[in-house]
Amino acid sequence: MSQTDEIDDSSAPLIEHLAELRSRLIHSVVAFLIGMVACFAVATPIFNFLTAPLCQVLAERGQDCDLIFISPQEGFFVAIKVSLLGGFLLAFPYIGLQMWRFVAPGLYKSEKGAFLPFLVASPFMFLLGAGFAFYVVTPLAYDFFLGFQQFGAEGEALTGEAAAPLSVVFQGSAQEYLNLTIKFIVAFGLCFQLPVLLTLMGKAGLVSADGLGNVRKYAVVGILVLAALVTPPDVITQIILFTVVYGLYEISIFLVRRVETKREEQLRADGYYDDEDLADAAMAGLDEEDNK
Repeated sequence: MSQTDEIDDSSAPLIEHLAELRSRLIHSVVAFLIGMVACFAVATPIFNFLTAPLCQVLAERGQDCDLIFISPQEGFFVAIKVSLLGGFLLAFPYIGLQMWRFVAPGLYKSEKGAFLPFLVASPFMFLLGAGFAFYVVTPLAYDFFLGFQQFGAEGEALTGEAAAPLSVVFQGSAQEYLNLTIKFIVAFGLCFQLPVLLTLMGKAGLVSADGLGNVRKYAVVGILVLAALVTPPDVITQIILFTVVYGLYEISIFLVRRVETKREEQLRADGYYDDEDLADAAMAGLDEEDNK
């Protein structure tokens, strides 16, 4: 066989994989476009649903829930953004299925059993984070922001010793409101992926429970920075995000430790793990510490 034939034979599987990847990507894009078109057709009801946190806070303050367009094209771009978010959420299960069908043939049976739960848990955790942001965090944030209004019972200028010299009333842009709400939803949805990501890395042996515990103080600083970057500049929202993400970090340590325990039990059952050797290694380590 010539060198050219060997090169052709070795490149054939790569070409097949690239062709399959191309097919999976096309299927995913088509599913996303279908979901986007479907959501664009009902963009107004979806947007009205997304305004619920704002309307709730305004109703408690005795105000009407009114948003405005500040440019002629703003309504169109609001519908596009709503359809983009809705199309992604609708198509995500199918996109995940295409990812699974692409990688599954190259996995062993045990690897398939290990990877599939994470594929299922990822969209669930994203929806859990998005729901937490929409129903808990967003109303608190808008209540904080709208507390800086200045107006009387009838919308007149306030008078008195501590009153403002003019009435300052919220008249929000629909696009700005949607941008901020989507930012909340996506930020919390991604943060809720932390246990899934770290547990998967622990299963692959990339991180350990002890290692995650040892860098806990650095994780706290990183989470504080993350809370400052992905949330508006109000203390309440940042504290909520920090508390939630740090709690997820601790849960991740617990899940990684469970993964390590199961791996150790499996190795022991297969005869690859010797308790006597482990004890000898531990004693050797203690002797070294004593000598130091």
